[in-house]
Amino acid sequence: MSQKRGGAVAGCPGERRGRARCPPAPARQQVPASWKLPPPSSGDLKMAAAQESANWRAGREGLKNIAHDASNIYSLLTFYDLFQKECLSIHIGQAGIQIGDACWELYCLEHGIQPDGVILDSKQDQLENGKTEYTTESFDTFFCETRDGKHVPRALFVDLEPTVIEEIRAGKYRSLYHPEQLVSGKEDAANNYARGHYSVGSEIIDLVQERIRKLAEQCDGLQGVLIFRSLGGGTGSGFTSLLMDRLSVDYIKETKLEFSVYPSPRISTAVVEPYNTVLTTHSTIEYSDCSFMVDNEAIYDICCHKLGVEQPSHATINRLLGQVVSSLTASLRFEGPLNVDLIEFQTNLVPYPRVHFPMTTFAPIISADKAYHEQFSVSDITAACFEFSNQLVKCDPQLGKYIACCLLYRGDVVPKEVNSAIAAMKARDSVRFVDWCPTGFKVGINRQSPMVMPGGDLARVQRAVCMLSNTTAIAKAWARLGHKFDLMYAKKAFLHWYITEGMEQGEFSEAREDLAALEKDYEEIDLNS
Repeated sequence: MSQKRGGAVAGCPGERRGRARCPPAPARQQVPASWKLPPPSSGDLKMAAAQESANWRAGREGLKNIAHDASNIYSLLTFYDLFQKECLSIHIGQAGIQIGDACWELYCLEHGIQPDGVILDSKQDQLENGKTEYTTESFDTFFCETRDGKHVPRALFVDLEPTVIEEIRAGKYRSLYHPEQLVSGKEDAANNYARGHYSVGSEIIDLVQERIRKLAEQCDGLQGVLIFRSLGGGTGSGFTSLLMDRLSVDYIKETKLEFSVYPSPRISTAVVEPYNTVLTTHSTIEYSDCSFMVDNEAIYDICCHKLGVEQPSHATINRLLGQVVSSLTASLRFEGPLNVDLIEFQTNLVPYPRVHFPMTTFAPIISADKAYHEQFSVSDITAACFEFSNQLVKCDPQLGKYIACCLLYRGDVVPKEVNSAIAAMKARDSVRFVDWCPTGFKVGINRQSPMVMPGGDLARVQRAVCMLSNTTAIAKAWARLGHKFDLMYAKKAFLHWYITEGMEQGEFSEAREDLAALEKDYEEIDLNS
């Protein structure tokens, strides 16, 4: 048997089964007297104690430095782990493309990117263009950097007719986009959901899918897709429904968020707008994870009353929407104390899968000539978000109850002030929450101050907040839309334009029933709380 360390013999555990006892361990050899050290003197002991104390202090400082460095490294790794998750933006139809144009010019301004995609790297350029120290923190979320140092947006612009796309191709930022990112057909949807979904839209859907696939392959970890469109247009309603159907198969795990222009109560751009909206809402309920709502009439009133612009242009409206979208995505593009990920929107705002239509609010909205005479505190801008005049949807929140709110702060904001502002809002009788959601608020804080386009109507402010609120009051907007749909459908007016493009009449009644069920979902939440 082979002897192991310490004198143990292989098989010793079997001693209880009658085997021989293990041999004793060999005796330890004695150390020769000549090797023994003399006893230390008292001076040696003092010096050793002092050295040990010094080593301990140095070790402690070293551990502090290591811990500090580790904390910085962890923060850096956490930051890049969060911000390396890329997002794709898909802009569909005239409304989606024009909003996208305003968004990307604001993104470029915030990140210090010139219209040709080259970053402003010199200090002189940054000073001349008013850049801040946080502008270059993360491009990879929304921009793809080429070998030549050019930054290309992770975006796709799609329209069934070329007019609006041509404005991008010939505009100031024409060199920013890759030519394959601008996709246009030859025939318009003509405000017809059926043309966008069936006849005309089906001709370019495969091309659009291929372009999206190429953009997705450039991502290391695709986080989600942002879709910009109008619910009432032919391309925005019909083609988007077709595309969402395909995306739900190709990108089943990725978050799909929509930024949708909802039909206004009194202002309409098409007679058949109620048809298109009800039909596309049917697919939005099924395929979209969360859809943020705005409408043109509310934005017109804000521009008139808040900015003093009597006849707001499309540029003014879209730049205001660009500020909202920039606030929504700031946590994805910049570092902050409390950043909000894409999936956190739906996690905190959507209590049930079908109830995913939050309203959007932004504050402060103020013109440049008034901004110098007013100072907005955190409590002021938080309170403004709960005022009807700042809602980007014509829907009075006091007619319902809040299910959940997401407050996204930017700029000079301290968490303590946010907590005080939220506590003040909860104490108000006019702000009512459902009783089964005691927390109610999701907060995001980003230290990147909001920026505005030079020469615009909006003033630059030190801090701003964008509120996304899921409220049962939105049921009134759906009921208003359903009533308009019923008036036309009762007479079967304009149906032939849809049927001749490949639709069946049963799709209308099915979509209307789904909208009625959505109204009931919100009403039940209100009644049961």
